Amino acid sequence: MRRLFSTFAHGAPGAGLLLLRTVAGTTLVIHAAMALRGDPPLGSAMLEALTGVVGILLFLGLWTPVTGTLLAILAFLSAFLRAADLLSWILLSTVGAALALLGPGGWSVDARLFGWKRVELADRNR
Repeated sequence: MRRLFSTFAHGAPGAGLLLLRTVAGTTLVIHAAMALRGDPPLGSAMLEALTGVVGILLFLGLWTPVTGTLLAILAFLSAFLRAADLLSWILLSTVGAALALLGPGGWSVDARLFGWKRVELADRNR
């Protein structure tokens, strides 16, 4: 239960997580769109489409621990497959792992769906 509290940080930590998610998600979506503009082979197109979906989910903050882990794995694999962008993929892999460990922050779909809820109990004496 404690882990759920730390993943929905508000204030400056929440803004930092929002910034990380926004930059990583936007980068992935732009990269996927640029890679899919040509006529890539089917396997590469599926990998790029998956990368774009992960970027959209990170941008929204939906299923962040899962999508952060997927980002870390995809970026790590892409670092070996595309040696030209080695540092970019290593950086995105690190950001994905950090987001998977830290959570989405208070400004995310995850926080709205799975965040702390206030339960009002009726008075039994009435």
